[in-house]
Parts: sequence; C-alpha cells; structure tokens
Amino acid sequence: MSTALIPTSPGGTERFANPLQQIKGVFAQPAVRRSLPMALMVGLIAAAALAWMSLSTPTQKTLFSGLPDSDKAAVTSALTTANIKSHIDEGTGALTVGEDDYSRAKMLLAGQGLPKAAPGGYAILDQLPMGVSRAVEGERLRQARESEMAKSIEEIDAVAEARVHLAMPEASVFVRDNAAPSASVILKLQGGRSLSEAQVASIINLVASSVPGMKPEAVTIVDQMGALLTKAGGSDGAGAASDARIDIQRRIEDKYRTQLIALLTPLVGAGNFTAEVQADVNLDESQATRESYEKQGVLRAETGNWTGNQKDGGAGAPGGIPGALSNTPPAASTLSTPQAATGNPGTPAAQPVAGGPAPDAMKQSDQYQRAYDLGREVSVTRATPGGVKRLSVAVLLRDPDKTRRTAMEINQITDLVKSAVGFDQARNDNVTVISRKFAGATDAAAGPAWYDNAWLPVLARNGTAILIALLVLLLGVRPIAKALMKKREDAGTRPALGQPIGAADQDGMTVAAPVSLDQLENTRGYDDRIGAVRGFTRDNPTRAALAVRDMIKADAK
Repeated sequence: MSTALIPTSPGGTERFANPLQQIKGVFAQPAVRRSLPMALMVGLIAAAALAWMSLSTPTQKTLFSGLPDSDKAAVTSALTTANIKSHIDEGTGALTVGEDDYSRAKMLLAGQGLPKAAPGGYAILDQLPMGVSRAVEGERLRQARESEMAKSIEEIDAVAEARVHLAMPEASVFVRDNAAPSASVILKLQGGRSLSEAQVASIINLVASSVPGMKPEAVTIVDQMGALLTKAGGSDGAGAASDARIDIQRRIEDKYRTQLIALLTPLVGAGNFTAEVQADVNLDESQATRESYEKQGVLRAETGNWTGNQKDGGAGAPGGIPGALSNTPPAASTLSTPQAATGNPGTPAAQPVAGGPAPDAMKQSDQYQRAYDLGREVSVTRATPGGVKRLSVAVLLRDPDKTRRTAMEINQITDLVKSAVGFDQARNDNVTVISRKFAGATDAAAGPAWYDNAWLPVLARNGTAILIALLVLLLGVRPIAKALMKKREDAGTRPALGQPIGAADQDGMTVAAPVSLDQLENTRGYDDRIGAVRGFTRDNPTRAALAVRDMIKADAK
C-alpha cells in the first residue's frame, strides 16, 4: 500500500500521458465546478445571440465581382449614402448586399453610372512589358480585340453584357493548311428583352468584319440561357427560307390580332377580352409560263414571178428612133381571152370575179413564195407566298359582374370581328365569339395572396431567431439558474459565523448544527456515527481529507 502512494517524478513524461484525465481533474476542482454553471449559461446566451445575428441578417446576394479597388470604393460610398448595407468578401473580393436591397442597389448604381468600366480593350497593350515573347504578344492582342468587340456589342440596348472568344489559327506557308478564323459570342440580355433576327445578323456581320478572313457563317452567338441565336445553314439556306415563311404567317396573325385589339378595347375595355387568330397561309411559291399564237398570221416575206401575155405585144408596140418611121400607126391588134393566174406556170389566167378587181390583161401566170409570222404571246406569272387560304378567329369576352351578355350583343360583336378581319365565306373562314366568366378575376382584383408578400420572409426569419433564443433560455438557462438558486438555498441553511447551533435564520428556517470531533467520539450507534461522519465531512472537507491522510500514514507505520 505504501508503494501505491509513492509520488511520481514531476518532470516525467506522464504529466502529458492522459490529457483527458487532466481535463477531468481540472473540471473536478471546486472553483471550476462552482463556476461551470455560470460559464455554461454565458455560452448558451452567446449561442443564442449568434443564432439571432445569423438569422436576422438578410441573405446576401452578389452585386458585383472582380471590381477594381477604385470601383469598390465608389460603389461602397454610394451604397452607404443611400443607407444600403454592403459587404466585401475577403476571399473572392465580391461585393454583396442584402437580397431585399439588391434591385434598389442596382437601380441606384445604374443611375450614377457605377461601376466605372475597368481598363480593357486596347488599354491592355499599354501594360505590355518589354521583352515578351511573340506568343504572349499575340495573345494580348487577341484579348484586346475581344474586349473591344464586347464593348461594341454592349452598346445595343437589349444586351447587358457580352463576351467574345476569337479562334485565330496561325498562318501557314501552305495554302491548303490555312484554316479560317472563327468566333463565338455569349450575350447576357436585359430582363424581358430579346434580339430580333436583324439584330443577330448585325452582330454576326460586326464580328466577321472585325477579323480579316472571317466569314459570317463562322460566328456563333449564344444567350445566357444557352439558346443558339444563329441559324444553321446561313442566310441563303433552306432553314432561313423556312424561317422567313413562318415569319410571314406570324406577321399576318399579329396584324389581325392588332386590329381586333384596337376594335374591342374601346367597346369592352382592356383586359376584358382575349383574341387568338390562326391563319392558314399559302407559303408555296408558284411560277407559270404561257405561250399563245394568233390564227391569222402577218406576211413577213414574199418571193416569186409572174408571166405576161406577149402575143402581138412586140409588133404593136411603138419603138425606134423618133422620126418619120416612128410616126407610122401600128397594125391592127387581135383580142384574146386572158387566162387565170393560179401561181403555177402554164395555168390559165384567173376569170374575172363579180365585185372583185379586174384581172390584169397582161398577166398570164404567176408563182410566189410567201412566209407569214404567227402572233406569239409569252406570259410569266410568279405567285409569292403570303396569300391567306383560311382564317380562324376566336374571341373570348368577360361577362360583366352579376350579369351575362345577351345573344344580340354577342352577334353584334361577331359581325364587327368579321368585318375587321375580312371574313370570306368562300374561304371557309370561321369566327367564334363567346362570353364567359374569367377564372381568377376575383383573386386578381383582391390583390396578391398573403404568402406572396415581401414581408413574409423577413417575418419568418426574425420569428425563427426569436424562437431559438426562447428555447435556449427556457431549456438551457432556466434549468441552470434553478440549480444555482438551489445550491444557494442549501448553502443558506448552514449557520453563519457566531450563530448558535440549532438557531433559526432570518427566514425562520432551522439551521443544522455542525458536527465536531468530540461528537464523533461520543456517538454510540453505527447509523448515528455514519451520519456524524457525513456531516463532519460536509462541514470540514479539508480536515476530513487530512484525517484520512493521517490514518493512511498510521497504517503504513
């Protein structure tokens, strides 16, 4: 037993052999045990305060990231002036604000023109150090071009942010190995805005014209939702033609819909009707060519000859040198019947026709070759797409409150709709007008639901923080406080210094008498002696420990 009580060396390694035992020894000390409830209560209060701060603070949302220090200072100053709390993340450098103040901060900074544009574009070349390699210089030049293109694209109203990536292969001495440059553009559009096909085409041509050798087909544009804005096949492909035809149909339907809105808005009021138009448009292109000829042609050329009657023609004709002989009268002539001219040699001359021209007496026969031109008419017809083959119109009217529209009123509105859209019975057009109660009309008039209000998340967050604080106080602090009060009451039952044994305290409670050594010696019964030892140990813990130590030493001797 004496061997077990031999103390170990103070400088030995066993001092740090069991840290858990040392921690238990520290907590077993009377001073630590007395202060432990108070420390636990303080810790619980601190935890409740931390939970309150974390839950009561609104959720942070990133306002800007990657800003230079000058822009951070300007933005933070503007937000502080407007009583908007901001926070700068030390790790990423992002500037964050409360989720509830995000939209207001955006509008405030946009009105003040903040943040300023960071140095970019060709200003990057000013920071190029001397002695860099050719590859680094080429990359910096490409980066400068990308930044300048992005700034140019951001000038479009519907574009909030733009990033441009250029793929420019190195030039080769072999023509067959030269690759054409290409580009990809990602756009972040403004809320609720979209780009038309003309704007997308302008961005494509802008990028293609800024890089030598780049074709418009090599430019790809994507928006922030991942939708491809460029059309496959180019502007001359079949896809573009199909899109153009669909656009024709959409424009025709929008035209009719606009006419209906302009007609019905003054009559029933805005929001009291809805109209839809479905146009069956002929989107086919047709070409027709027609040739026609006249039955009677026009004489183009004529060749031929005719033979006259030479009988006695030479003798009877005067001739010779004027003089005496030439004045001699000719011989008597003989009359002969002329033959009809049929166009063939040797045929008799044509007989005189009553009412017709007199036949030529000198003409015996004729032969002609005539060429006639027939009349030719060439007609080319090309029908462009866009003709409406059938039109279907549906109009839904809202019934007035507590009443319904009459059939006569609906028929009148139907006639107006037919006149507005150009109703044609031959095309089998269809116009339908009905009147019903709109679903959700009462809810829309009453306003948004209670769970859609902006104050509900704030109230829920603050209520949760208060509930956690109350639970900590009721389940943690309150039991500890009760334990401390009980110990204080137990300590108050002991007699004060100079107070007689068995006397009553200020509250009228009887104080237990302390146990002395004489009382321990004079105690006779076993149970009484055990109770006296307990009382003596409770009242004099130090003396009891010393007594035990003396007893152990006496046994050792």
